[in-house]
Amino acid sequence: MTAAPVVSLWQHCGVAGTEWVDVERAEAWPSFRDGLPHAGDAEVMLVEHLLDDSAQRVLDLGTGDGHLVAVVLRRLPTVSVVGLDLSAAMVQAAQARFADLEKVSFRQHDLMQPLPRELGRFDLVVSALAIHHLPDKRKQTLFNEVFKLLRGEGRFYDLDCVASRSSELHALSQSSFGFDARNEDPSDQPARLHDQLEWLTAAGFQHVECHWKWMELALVGGRKSP
Repeated sequence: MTAAPVVSLWQHCGVAGTEWVDVERAEAWPSFRDGLPHAGDAEVMLVEHLLDDSAQRVLDLGTGDGHLVAVVLRRLPTVSVVGLDLSAAMVQAAQARFADLEKVSFRQHDLMQPLPRELGRFDLVVSALAIHHLPDKRKQTLFNEVFKLLRGEGRFYDLDCVASRSSELHALSQSSFGFDARNEDPSDQPARLHDQLEWLTAAGFQHVECHWKWMELALVGGRKSP
């Protein structure tokens, strides 16, 4: 019998990352992210093996201070990028970081709300460590919205937390990351990897796969066919 995934009490409280609007939390985020073991390995997988050289427009969901934007631009320096984030402090930090690049823009947006239609269409949509803050139903809806925003053979890749299949595995993952109960984020609502792959497929994506995984951190994605 397969054990049920770990479910946090907060999963039933309607929390969707709103505490990230706190300025101190936003300022602490870059050092926290840089301390995540092996996250850089996932980024290498993304930029060296999964990105399409023909991409012209990129959307980053939950962009934070623009870290993933910088990663993508090192591989695709000619693309234009739009980054969305709930936190005004994060958006301001990202804007300052890319102030000299007219082709890169950022705006405040709550991912609990539908993606703005006026954003236009994109060749690549990426996200890192953001979507797991959303309830599962919203994750599914967001995947559908992303699919509709993509043009041609556009691609979507999400580097994010996934739910372990047992409390023991969750504890092992937390320990491997150097976390304990005090590090639990009250807005974390990770879904099982298998479920997310199914939701991507149901949204219409093809070649859906988990391209990289370490403990509860996984890089998943798929491609839209014309």
